[in-house]
Amino acid sequence: MMTYKTILSVIGVDNFEDDLQAAADICTATGAHLTALVVKLAAPPPLGDYAATMSIAWFEERERDLSDLRRGVERAKTVLSTTGVSFQVDSIYSEFAWAENEIGERARYADLTLIGSGLAADPELRARTVNGALFSSARPVLLVPKGRRATMIPKTVLLAWNSHIEAARAVGQAVGLMSAADLVHVTMVDPEDSPTKSGEEPGADIAAYLARHGVKVTVDRLPSSGHRVEEVINRHAHSIGADLIVMGAYGHSRMRERIFGGVTRSMIDTAAAPVLMVH
Repeated sequence: MMTYKTILSVIGVDNFEDDLQAAADICTATGAHLTALVVKLAAPPPLGDYAATMSIAWFEERERDLSDLRRGVERAKTVLSTTGVSFQVDSIYSEFAWAENEIGERARYADLTLIGSGLAADPELRARTVNGALFSSARPVLLVPKGRRATMIPKTVLLAWNSHIEAARAVGQAVGLMSAADLVHVTMVDPEDSPTKSGEEPGADIAAYLARHGVKVTVDRLPSSGHRVEEVINRHAHSIGADLIVMGAYGHSRMRERIFGGVTRSMIDTAAAPVLMVH
């Protein structure tokens, strides 16, 4: 059973108060230590014919960046000092090209990386945080959409299952959470009933596995009926009142850019409930 002893909350230099409070609430409920990582992406250096004349302005911009970062760190410490949780506040001032690796390296020393809705105000930083935490940490990532509250004690869980290895990894990371839930919906969209895919009875094998872990489980086989898979998952999450969606994350590296599978990309951006993702 997975226990969460260290939770990493990645934030920008502002718009993070709600995210930190949500992270602190999770740490209070689980008895975990909270590491807040304040990240500022460095202003890129000037290039071309005007580089020399723009260098002074660039240095001044970097100084403002560092000032913003110091201010963010102090503000984060102030917010967390009132929560009663064990915490530390770290910071990174990173070049765009290296941010994913640096965030991923920090995430390796946590059991879970929490990405709240506050990062939506900085799409560039959010994208690099998601990429780094998913692909460079070997740890699960919890993405919290705007207006939703994350919990490590969910009552209703939607497990998006397709028999692939990424989904199996997600189950391994989340089985402890699911065993405490009132009900876990193993959700399959247009499953194939073949021995090489999902078996003759799609979902039966993973349901039996979860049941042996004490998970109260039901299998929902849903037709797409011409809709995108993520639309079906989100609609079902809403209809069952899911507190948490558990799913594998699919993607690969191409020239330092992360290319996600379509369902993964859409769920990162439009999930109807907090999503626990594992690559």
